[in-house]
Amino acid sequence: MEKVSFMRNAPQVFFNRAGHSQSRYKIFGKDVYGSNRCVLLCLGLLNVVLLIAAVSLGVKCTKVKESSIHVTHSSATQLINELKHLHDNHSDVIEAGEKLKKTLETAIKNHTLLKEQIEQKKSINDENQRQVETLRTEKTNLQANISALEGTCGKCLPGWNILNSSCYFFSYLESSTVKKNWADSRADCVRRGADLVVIDNQEEQKFVSDSIQNMKTTTNRWGNGFWIGITDVHSEGTWTWINNVTMLDRRYWMDGEPNNRGQKEDCGVILYSSISPWKTMFDGPCHYPYHWVCKMDSR
Repeated sequence: MEKVSFMRNAPQVFFNRAGHSQSRYKIFGKDVYGSNRCVLLCLGLLNVVLLIAAVSLGVKCTKVKESSIHVTHSSATQLINELKHLHDNHSDVIEAGEKLKKTLETAIKNHTLLKEQIEQKKSINDENQRQVETLRTEKTNLQANISALEGTCGKCLPGWNILNSSCYFFSYLESSTVKKNWADSRADCVRRGADLVVIDNQEEQKFVSDSIQNMKTTTNRWGNGFWIGITDVHSEGTWTWINNVTMLDRRYWMDGEPNNRGQKEDCGVILYSSISPWKTMFDGPCHYPYHWVCKMDSR
C-alpha cells in the first residue's frame, strides 16, 4: 500500500516531456500551478478597484440624479407658475373682451337711440321751421293789417280799405268762394250801410283795378270780375250809375265793350287788366255770379 504525504505546500519539481522542470504545490492532495496565485491576486485587486469605482459611480449618479431632479423640479415649478400666470392673463383677457363686447353693444344701442333722437329732433326742427315761416307770413299780414287799420282807424270798418275819404269792401277778402248776382251783391252792400262802388275819377278807377289784381278764382279772366254800381237795364245803351249819374265818358270800358252780347248784358263788371289800368270795365249778364265791390263814405 502506497503512502501519501500530507506535507502542506511542499514544493515539488517535475520534468515535462521536453525535459524542462516545472514547480507545483500540492494542496490537500491536489497540485496547483504557482502562476495562478498571482492571477488570483490580480483578480482580487481588480474586483476591489471595480467595487470602489462602482461605489463612486453610484454616489456620483445619485448626486447627479438628485441635482437633475432638483433642476427638473425647479424648471417644472417655473413652467407651472408661468402657465398659471398665462392662464390668469388669459382669463383676464377673456373677461376684458366680454366687458368690451358689452361696452360695444351698449355704445351701438346708444348710437341707435341717439340717431333716432336726432331724426326726431330734425323732424321737430323742420316742423318748427315751417311754423316759423307761417308765423313770419302771419306777422307780415298782421303788420299790413295794422298799417291798414292805422290808416283807417276811426274812418273805415274792419276789413274795409280806404282811399281819400271813401271806404271800400272787396267781397273776395271775406270769402273767395261766395259769389252773387248783381242784385244780391247790391243788397249785400246796402246791408253793410254802403252800395255798389261808383267810380268818379281815374285815381279811383286805378285803385279798384289794382286792388283786385290778385283776387282770382279761375284761369278764365272773364270769371274774375267784380260787380260795380252801373247798369243800362232801364234804357239799353244808356249806362247809369246807381247814384243816377249817367256815364258819358267811355274811356273806362275795355275795347269792344259794352257789346250787350246776346241782348242780355245789362250790368257793369270790372276786372284787372295788365294792358291798361283804365280800360277794365265790361258788361255782363246781371244774373251771372261774381264777387262785388262796396263803397261808403269814411266816418
